Order: sequence, then structure tokens, then C-alpha cells
Amino acid sequence: MDRKRPTNDERLLATAIYVSSFFTTFIGPLIIWLIKKNESAFVDYHGREYFNFIISYAIYSIISVLLMLVLIGFVTIWIIGILTVVFTIIAAIKAFEGEEYRIPFIFRIL
Repeated sequence: MDRKRPTNDERLLATAIYVSSFFTTFIGPLIIWLIKKNESAFVDYHGREYFNFIISYAIYSIISVLLMLVLIGFVTIWIIGILTVVFTIIAAIKAFEGEEYRIPFIFRIL
């Protein structure tokens, strides 16, 4: 792999995308990504990954709510919630370590 190692600032901004999602879900990560996506391929990668993640898990949540009509949704909504927290934490750690983490089970739209 001949990619250059991300700078400390890039790593912190990419990590901030995930960490800020615990407080603002959408606005914080969006602001960071929009401001820095043209300056840093690393921040752009993590911003795209995060928003693909949010879109995918929102779709999974909607499906789970619909499945509540047949009771299975009460289980799947908890699983989705737990996976959302776990994968966000893992992605933040990987971003801080300077790695490009591919979050499982997401649609790559952006």
C-alpha cells in the first residue's frame, strides 16, 4: 500500500466525525465532513463511510419498526441499536489509529 499516512489533524477530524455523532447524530459529522472533505482524502473517506452507515442503519430501523407488527421487530431494533453504538466506537478507534475502517452491513451509496 503506497498511501501516505494521515496527519494527526486528519486522524482527529476523522475521529471527531464518529464521536460527534453521539451528541448530534447528523449535524456535527456533516459540518466536519463538508469543511474538510476536499482537503483530506482520509477525512472524506470516513465522512462518506459514516453517512453511508447512518443511511443504512436508518433503513434497517424503519424495517424493524414495521416488523414490530409481527413482534420480531422488538428484537431487531435492539440489535440495530447495539450494533450502531459498537460499530461507531470501532470506527472512531480505527480512524484515530489512521486506518480506513469499512463498517459492516452498510450500503455504499455516497
